Amino acid sequence: MNVRLNPLPDWYRRGYLSQYLLLIACVAGGIGLLFTARALVALAPLAAVVAALLNPHLRRAVPQWLRNGAARRAAVLYLLIPLTWWYTSDWDVWRHELYRQLPLIGVPLAFVLAVPLSGRQRFGLGAGFVGSTALLGLATLGRYLADPVWAQELIGTGQNVPSVTNIFHIYFGVMLALAAFWAVSLSQEPRAGRLGRWLLLGAAAAATVSLHVLVYRTGLLAFYTALFVSGLLLLFRRPLLALGLLTVGLGLAVTAYVSLPSVQKRVGATLYDLQEYNAGRDINQLSIGRRLAALHNAQALVTEHPWLGVAPADVRQAMDAQFAWQTYGLEQQNRVMIHNQYVHYLVGAGALGLLVWLWVLITPLVQPGLRQNPYVRHYLLIFAAAALADSLLEMQIGFNLFVFLYGFLVVAAERRRQASGVTR
Repeated sequence: MNVRLNPLPDWYRRGYLSQYLLLIACVAGGIGLLFTARALVALAPLAAVVAALLNPHLRRAVPQWLRNGAARRAAVLYLLIPLTWWYTSDWDVWRHELYRQLPLIGVPLAFVLAVPLSGRQRFGLGAGFVGSTALLGLATLGRYLADPVWAQELIGTGQNVPSVTNIFHIYFGVMLALAAFWAVSLSQEPRAGRLGRWLLLGAAAAATVSLHVLVYRTGLLAFYTALFVSGLLLLFRRPLLALGLLTVGLGLAVTAYVSLPSVQKRVGATLYDLQEYNAGRDINQLSIGRRLAALHNAQALVTEHPWLGVAPADVRQAMDAQFAWQTYGLEQQNRVMIHNQYVHYLVGAGALGLLVWLWVLITPLVQPGLRQNPYVRHYLLIFAAAALADSLLEMQIGFNLFVFLYGFLVVAAERRRQASGVTR
């Protein structure tokens, strides 16, 4: 009897090693993001690059990488760091960012060069993400319901109920918004089946309810922006569906405000923050007030360095110097960084950096093949909206969330479009 003791060479020739290692990298990256496991988040891009190197037809795939517009745009975004060597002054941060942002090249490269995931594998990863995120949302909602008085007091002072796995609230809100939209899209896939369809719609409802009760501001901003823009995009093709979508969104927002004390607390705290800031009072404990102070100081830096910025690695140093001159009454520990990715690029790399960032975000939305892919569209709309309220790429979890999903969705969809004309 002829028994094969070593199937690895055969797996390599068939592309299984490359494909399954890419799948493992995706699972590890998702688990790392959901459970704040830094080791998994750091290792996932490396595993994805190894998956690319294990493609038995690697030479044939290299030209696809060079032609992939999404991968090229991510690489140009990365080049904003090394190309500023001639005017940066904070060399320690520059060297750190040079390595930290390498996934902008490595992750897109992996999703172009590795043996692509099958439709079933992509569906399983998507369903796993939305299901896990919805369950974490419900678990965090349980923490809220266990002591609603404590939770509402926390929200009333501008703070947030922490997630059960300690995901930073800004990114958890973004993940809940993504899960809500993607779950609806996944439920319409033929491979979902009847039971899967109801489970996915339940996950969408759970993510939506959790997001509203916990009142994560950035997540809600992203959720309603994506809902509104999606309605506008449908207006000329399917006007009745568009009007229905916009009506549901408006009704959901009004119902949430009328019926949820947490939403009322959040709105009240936000208005109080704005009033105190405009009156010139103490804003040391006010989240919105401190962000507005940071934006005003950032505006001064943009005026001084409009075209190339202060250099991406020097943003914190420049903001500290600006706060030393204009404190807005803030103590040192309360002087926050820029909570806006667009302004952050404008300060760090000037108008050039902002144009590159907008090029990365907007280009897929004006390409019909990619815009019609609901997963790509909702990902870009939600991140574009969330970037108005936070510098999403400055913390490692936000950077990895953006880059990993960019490779998994945008780069891979561009590859499929070039190969077959289909992006889903």
